[in-house]
This record gives sequence, structure tokens and C-alpha cells, in this order.
Amino acid sequence: MPPMLPDFSNSVKLKYVKLGYQYLVNHIITLTLVPIMLGVSIEILRLGPQEILNLWNSLHFNLVQILCSAFLIIFVATVYFMSKPRTIYLVDYACFKPPVTCRVPFATFMEHSRLILKNNPKSVEFQMRILERSGLGEETCLPPAIHYIPPKPTMEAARGEAELVIFSAMDSLFKKTGLKPKDIDILIVNCSLFSPTPSLSAMVINKYKLRSNIKSFNLSGMGCSAGLISIDLARDLLQVHPNSNAVVVSTEIITPNYYQGNERAMLLPNCLFRMGGAAILLSNRRSERRRAKYRLVHVVRTHKGADDKAYRCVFEEEDKEGKVGISLSKDLMAIAGEALKSNITTMGPLVLPASEQLLFLLTLIGRKIFNPKWKPYIPDFKQAFEHFCIHAGGRAVIDELQKNLQLSTEHVEASRMTLHRFGNTSSSSLWYELNYIESKGRMKKGDRVWQIAFGSGFKCNSAVWKCNKTIKTPIDGPWTDCIDRYPVHIPEIVKL
Repeated sequence: MPPMLPDFSNSVKLKYVKLGYQYLVNHIITLTLVPIMLGVSIEILRLGPQEILNLWNSLHFNLVQILCSAFLIIFVATVYFMSKPRTIYLVDYACFKPPVTCRVPFATFMEHSRLILKNNPKSVEFQMRILERSGLGEETCLPPAIHYIPPKPTMEAARGEAELVIFSAMDSLFKKTGLKPKDIDILIVNCSLFSPTPSLSAMVINKYKLRSNIKSFNLSGMGCSAGLISIDLARDLLQVHPNSNAVVVSTEIITPNYYQGNERAMLLPNCLFRMGGAAILLSNRRSERRRAKYRLVHVVRTHKGADDKAYRCVFEEEDKEGKVGISLSKDLMAIAGEALKSNITTMGPLVLPASEQLLFLLTLIGRKIFNPKWKPYIPDFKQAFEHFCIHAGGRAVIDELQKNLQLSTEHVEASRMTLHRFGNTSSSSLWYELNYIESKGRMKKGDRVWQIAFGSGFKCNSAVWKCNKTIKTPIDGPWTDCIDRYPVHIPEIVKL
């Protein structure tokens, strides 16, 4: 029997060939210019001092030419610096840590479900199957109103949850940054499903007695990706308002949105969504550069709302009994995949090294000209980013992105552990994930972070941050008392 051929795809030599190719393409300009500069330098050194002086004297300049050249240089430099966008810094952020009294272990959740849905055991069994496969742990939290049997989703209880979450996060932010309420120039609050009058942003202004000329915004109905929409809005406002501070508050209020009916598509959010919130301080002040944790590099937003299926895949509506809930479509993952594809098509050219872009282009040309059945080349985003914060919307979302982007277990660790410890906290989940990476001591100066979030509409939004300095392990925050226990093994199914 002839000997088997070696596995060339895993060959160490092939690995070095790939690394050599990446280095060559990514540094092609440097590798081209260096020999040219060496050649010019050698030729100049060959000339004697007298020859160089004669060459200089042969050039004829008059005063008008010198003045015109100087004016042109100054004009071009002025236009460049005036048109250059302002640098946006993420000074610091704070995440809300729910009190222990709000915890909902699996046993408690299922007991409540059996009592609330006692006339429909199939719905109870469905929720149990979802919870077993959800990837959530025993320490996730629901607001006090949901702990009642039956739940009491009153307006007063909803406002109470909003005050607890938002004010706790804001107080932590003030403590960490030394920011004074009067120093806030821009305030943006995003909460998708709870939009009272006065607004949540007005509630914050009233609590902290913010300035009367503050520019405040309240975003609602924009789903789990609203946090990055708020970051994008803050960035645009900071571009036109110099020397300003912007505070973004991202949360989701669970109290008024706990579904008490029997529609399976609407029971799913009950099993996944939990309490959470974050407050983020952004600034364009140069004085904040030294202490800021991150610098905002890119924000890319993709909206698939023109497609009817995408528009209705996450939809708030009434069931047959008139009970309001959020219906999740079976097509959700396929639609999310299409939205992600559109988003990374825009993001790729902004962040990927030349070697990956060239391989993608050559594969695309090959498929168009030679063979349409060629497997499309998936760019290696691990060359563009050191850390990934994938919205902890559910185990299926994280699994799908890990597979499609070919990420390692460590790359999605922050997302899986956030889902396990805090559940789906909607738009704020990205900040719990970022804090997990920091708490593990993994964030180094120059590291790049990619935040990816999905939301109703349907939207896929992403942001890229660059770390300004090596970040010390936080002494406070949502992970302080449990980070040593993580990562934990999360089985495929937890038998209840």
C-alpha cells in the first residue's frame, strides 16, 4: 500500500508561506520605497560637496515663487487640519450590577411559569426546553415586578426599574471619571420598549439637574443594536460641537414587556432577556486623551428594513387573546446572517489588511470569470481585531457568528460568559463583554475591538475601538465578585 500523502493544509511550512505572503502584501509600499530611497541616498553620497553646491546654485528662485509656494503649503495644511474629523475618545464607562434579590435561578423561573401558565402545560414545557438550551446561568436577574405571581407590570414599577438601572449606572460613571453633571453637554438615552412621557432622558436631566442648554435625545423602538446607534449619534454631534462631553445610556426595561400569554414565538424573549444597563462617557476634548481608555475608529450601520421579512422578524404585536408581546420569527438567524454579510462588506475594506483584501478580490474575480462554484473566500478578521464583542442575544447568535467569522473559543468567550452571567441585556450587553475582557487583564495598548450588535428593523451595527493604553484590572464593576470563576463550561443542554 503506497504511503499516504502528508496533510499539506496543516503543514508548518505552508503556515510560514502564508505568513510571508501576508507580510509581503501588507508592507509592499515600504518594501518598494526602501530600495529606492537607498539608491537615491547612495547617488547623493557619490557627489562631492562642490557638485551638490553647484546643483543648488543652478536652481533659480525668486521671491514671488518662494512666497507663492509658502502660501500654498500653508493653505493646504490649513484645509487638511480643518477638514480632519475630530478624534472621539471613550473616557470610561460603567455597567449596572443588579442586586442579589433580583436573581432568578432556573427553579424559580420554572416555578413561576407553572403558576402563571397553569392552564397551558405545553407552554411551560416549551419555556423549559428553551431555558435548558439558552446558555444562561443561575445568576441572571429580573426586575422586582416580575417576581410577583402574577407579575405586576405597572407604569410605576417600570419607572422604578428605569430609575434603579439608569441612576446606578450614572452614579458609577460619575464616581469613576470624576465627571460633574454640569460638565455634560450631550445626553443620549436608548431604551427600545419603554418610552414614557416625560422621556427617560428628561428623567436623567431632572435627577442630576443638568444644564438647561443640554442637547438631549431619547431613542426608542430600535432594538438591541440601539447602543451603537447612540454611539454613532454621539460621534456626529461631537464632530460639530467642539470641546464637549457626551454621555450615552443604554438599557432595556423588562417590567412592562414580560409576556403572559401562550404564543411560543412571544414566550422566547421571557427566557432570554434580563436586567442590565450601561453609561458611557465620550469626549472630543484633547485634555481627555491621556486618561481615555479607547478611541473610536469606525461605526458601520446596516438596515434591512426595506425587506418585509426582515422588517417583521422581530415584531411587537398582540396575540389572539389581546396580550402584547415581542414575536421572534423563525427566519431570524437567516436574516441576521444577511444583515451581517452586508455590514462586513462595508467594514472589510476599512479594517482588513491588504493581504486579505487581495485574496478576497482574486477569489471574487475567479468566481465571476472561471468557476462560479468556487468556494468564496471568507476574510480573516482575526488579523484586523484582537477582541470581539458579539451581542449576547442568545447561544444561536454567538454560534452562528463564531462559525461564519471562523473565530476561536477565546474570541467569543466574553459573549458566552456575559450571556451566562447576565443573560441578554439588550443594547448594554456589549459593554458587559468589554468589561469582561478588561477584568481578565487582556486589553493591551493598541488592541482593536470589534463590537457587533443586531436589532429589530432589521439592523446590524458595528463599531471599532482602539485601546489607548494597557488597562489595569478594574477594582469595581459587574464582574468583580465572580471573574475568578470564569470562564465556565456551558453544556449544550442543562437538564431541569
